[in-house]
Amino acid sequence: MAANVPRPGPAKLPPNAGLDEWLDEAKQCHYLPERAMKELCEKVKEILMEESNIQPVCTPVTVCGDIHGQFYDLLELFRVAGGMPGEKNVQAPKTATTVITSQDIEPPTSITNPKLRKKLRSPIGVSSGVADEEDDNDAPSTFRSDATSSGATVTSTQSAETRFIFLGDFVDRGYFSLETFTLLMCLKAKYPDRIVLVRGNHESRQITQVYGFYEECQQKYGNASVWKACCHVFDFLVLAAIIDGEVLCVHGGLSPEIRTIDQIRVVARAQEIPHEGAFCDLVWSDPEDVETWAISPRGAGWLFGDKVATEFNHVNGLKLIARAHQLVNEGYKYHFSESSVVTVWSAPNYCYRCGNVASIMTVDTDLNPRFSIFSAVPDSQRHVPASRRGPSDYFLEGQPQRPAQQPEYLMVGHRNVLLQSPQSTQVHNQTSLNQPAFMTSSILDSPATEPPYE
Repeated sequence: MAANVPRPGPAKLPPNAGLDEWLDEAKQCHYLPERAMKELCEKVKEILMEESNIQPVCTPVTVCGDIHGQFYDLLELFRVAGGMPGEKNVQAPKTATTVITSQDIEPPTSITNPKLRKKLRSPIGVSSGVADEEDDNDAPSTFRSDATSSGATVTSTQSAETRFIFLGDFVDRGYFSLETFTLLMCLKAKYPDRIVLVRGNHESRQITQVYGFYEECQQKYGNASVWKACCHVFDFLVLAAIIDGEVLCVHGGLSPEIRTIDQIRVVARAQEIPHEGAFCDLVWSDPEDVETWAISPRGAGWLFGDKVATEFNHVNGLKLIARAHQLVNEGYKYHFSESSVVTVWSAPNYCYRCGNVASIMTVDTDLNPRFSIFSAVPDSQRHVPASRRGPSDYFLEGQPQRPAQQPEYLMVGHRNVLLQSPQSTQVHNQTSLNQPAFMTSSILDSPATEPPYE
C-alpha cells in the first residue's frame, strides 16, 4: 500500500475540535468519536430540515450514483470531478478516466432507420444492459470507448461553483460505510449549498440492519447509538433534486401515484421509508421495457416504461430523469427511445468483485450531460481490511434469501386477484398492492429479517 494512502481507524481529535478538524479526519478515513459524530449528525439534520423535498440546484453540477461504502473509490470520484468542495490542491486521478459527451451518444442524423438509430443511441454503441444490484452473473466489463483509446483524460480543475448531487445508497456492502457517510456529512455541514444528499433505499433502518451499516457501527462503537443518529439524518434527506428546473434527480424512479413534481414536494419525508406508496416508489422503482407499469421483482416499487417516462417529462417540462439504484457495467446507461431516463452508477468494481467501471455525470449550463468514466483504485491505493467478510455476509455471492414463495395478489377495488406466478411482471395500471411480506413492522426490531433482493 502506498505511503500517502489514508489509513482507516479512529480519529484523534484535539480538545475543542470542530467541523474543520472533523473534515480533515474524515478525509483520512478516520471515524469520529461518538460524541462528535452525534454532534455532526445534529448539524446536518438542521441543514436538511431547511431543504425542500425536491432541492433546486443550479449548474454546473456533478451527479453521482451509488457509493455503497467504497470510501477509496469515493476519493477517486472526487479526484475525477476536480476535487471536493473547498479543496485547493487536487490530486490527479489514480486511474485512467474517459470523458464522454452527448456528441458521442447521439446517433448520426443521416441514419433514418429507427431500429438502427435506437441501437446506435446506446452509449458508445455497446450493449450496456442494466443489472439488478445483486446480479453478478455477467462477466466483468470489458468496456472501452474511443475516448479511452485516444488517451483522453480529465485534466481540468473543478469550477468554484460546481455542486454535487449524490443520489443515495451511501452505505452498506462496502468496507467503510461509516467513514463514507461521515465524509459526505462533513462536506454537507461545511458546504451546505455545494452538496445535495438524496435518499436512497439503503438509507433505511430496515435495510442497514441486514446489509452491513448497522453491524459496522456496532463493531466500531460498541453500541448502536451512532447508527441511530445516522438513521435520524436519513429521515431528513431530500427525495429528489432538480437541475435548472429541467433535470430531475432521484434514487430509484417514478411512481403511479405521482404525475407532477409538485406531488413530490408534499410527500411527508421525515420518516422511515414506507412499505408502499409514492415515497417507497421514488427510492425503489426501475425503468424497464414495459409499456406502462409492471410489478417489480424487487418486491417494492414498480417497473415503469417508456410511455410513463415520456409523459412525466412532458407534463413537468423536464429534459431528463437521472437516477441510480442499478448496477451498470459501463458506468451509465440511457433508457427508452427518447433517452428520457439515464442511470448513473458510481461504485466501480462493485462489492470489490463485479469488474464494472463507474461514472459521474456533469451538467453545465447547456444541460447536455457529460460522463466521466473511471475504474476502481488498485489495492495499492486503498486499505483492504485484514478480515474480509465472508461471501455469505451481504455481498453478492450470498444473496439474501427471498421470502418463501407465496401467491401474489393484486388489489383491485376491495378484491384480491391472484396473479399467475410469484415472479410475474404482468403489466397493469393499478396503483395499489398488498404490503410486501418482507416489510412487516417487525423488521424494525429484527436485524435478522431479510429484505428484498436489490
